[in-house]
Amino acid sequence: MANISDLIEAFLLDTLGDDDTLSISRNELANYFSCAPSQINYVLSTRFTPERGYAIESRRGGGGFITVVRISQPPHEMLEELINHTIAEGLSYKSACQILDRMEAEDLLDDEGARILKVALGDKALVAPGVAKDGLRAGIMKSVLLYLLKMNDDGVQTR
Repeated sequence: MANISDLIEAFLLDTLGDDDTLSISRNELANYFSCAPSQINYVLSTRFTPERGYAIESRRGGGGFITVVRISQPPHEMLEELINHTIAEGLSYKSACQILDRMEAEDLLDDEGARILKVALGDKALVAPGVAKDGLRAGIMKSVLLYLLKMNDDGVQTR
């Protein structure tokens, strides 16, 4: 059985469909799901992240409308952005998985490649002190992204 966060995420994705933006009232959404507006905030901040290919715009007042924006970029721009910004300070396992899911959705990785990388980037595979794992994970992910960027620039299909 799906939890409320899964249901809210599925509803938003279904409502977004093939469009690049969705504007919706946070309060109306909370009423629809009989939950607190903070639950909506939680879903937006954890499931609709730049690593997953989304940006959230929020307006205070006027019913608390939020806009979910699907970030659409050419593959090389997405890879460069991920290299330069997303992983610059280290990378948690959760963020790494979100990046890999986005890369799979953008056809830069196949399902098997994404699963293998998730295992390789997991805490059990990274034999290092806890504080060093995020930096090590970021270095590995950066190498993977640079490889995919080179393959993409060379016109080689990565999937």
